[in-house]
Formats: sequence, structure tokens, C-alpha cells
Amino acid sequence: MDFKHTSVMLGEVVSALNVKPNGIYLDCTLGGAGHALAIGRRLTSGGLLIGIDRDEDAIVAARERLAGLACAVKTVRANFSELDKILDDFSVDKIDGAVFDLGVSSHQIDTAERGFSYMKDSPLDMRMDRRQSLTARDVINFCDEDRLTKIFRDYGEERFAKRAAAAICRARKISPIETTGELVRLIEQTVPRTKNGGHPAKRIPGKSHRS
Repeated sequence: MDFKHTSVMLGEVVSALNVKPNGIYLDCTLGGAGHALAIGRRLTSGGLLIGIDRDEDAIVAARERLAGLACAVKTVRANFSELDKILDDFSVDKIDGAVFDLGVSSHQIDTAERGFSYMKDSPLDMRMDRRQSLTARDVINFCDEDRLTKIFRDYGEERFAKRAAAAICRARKISPIETTGELVRLIEQTVPRTKNGGHPAKRIPGKSHRS
């Protein structure tokens, strides 16, 4: 699988971990497995690498990329909030290090049908874990105006959250908002660009729906 993602501060992160050859390490947001691979290459057969991600595409790609490492490798499709249970399942009571690279991966943004990109017209989705039923379409079309305002303000840090929420609620009374393109056009007409904030659609609902 062509899962492209550039790992953030790869050298600095691995150096800071000071990997022990027989240690136990976690990549809690596995993604393209860049951090995990760099850690795994420093582990011997006595080491253990555990990778966690909600995205099935990431898990499949990571298993391919991490194959052949000398250490034991465990990949789990789950949310890192389930970390305690995952460690219990593997009878691990102590780890030597962990990595959390939070955010959306390049693969998710570049894959149009995932609905993460404001630059590509596709169905509103934005689910990191596609086993979940709730989509960005549901949020945009069924949350009330106060809830949308709170989402945009608290998670997107959007100054014009109330204005955007009101515009969405007016538009969906005419017809449901189905695609990223429809939402982007609506936001462009409603929310002004800020000097340093770039395209306003980056903030709505970019940080609001990462289920």
C-alpha cells in the first residue's frame, strides 16, 4: 500500500528516546510507521515494538513496512486512549519509551474519498476509524447551531465560529451539505481569510471531527 507520510522530527525523536536494544517501545499514532521503523531498527530480538492506529490503511501499510525487523512487532487497530488495555493484553507493565505524533497524516489528506482535504471535492467523511458510523456529514447536517459554534470555536479555534455555524444551518434548510466542496464554498462566502490563518476552510471542520 502506498501510504505516504513524512515523519516529524524523525532524527530528533529517535535520539531523544535513546533506544535500548532490548527495550519495549510504543508508537501510539502509527501512521506510515516512519518513527516505528526507525525505532525498530535499533531493537534486537529481545526488544518489543507496539504500534497503535485507528486507521485500517495505516495498520496494513505499517505491517508491510515493519516486516523483517529483528524485534517482536505488535500492531493494534485502536485509539491510543485504550493504551492501558492494550498493554494489559500484551502483559506489559513497563515500557522504555513512547511516541505520539498527533494529527492527520499526509495519506489521509491526499486520499480524496476520506474527506479530509478542503482542496478536493469529495463526500464529507473525515473518519480516522471507518468502523465508526458518525461522519463529518452527520456533524455538519445534524448538530444544532450552538453545538457547531462550540465545535468550531473550541477545536478549530475559529474566531468566526458563530457566523459559520449560522450560515451552515441556513444552507442545510434548503438542502443537505454533502461534500467537502459544498462546505468549502459556503465557508469561503462566510468566513474571511485571516492574515496568517490561510484558507478559512482549514479550520472548519478541520479540527472538529477526527473520530
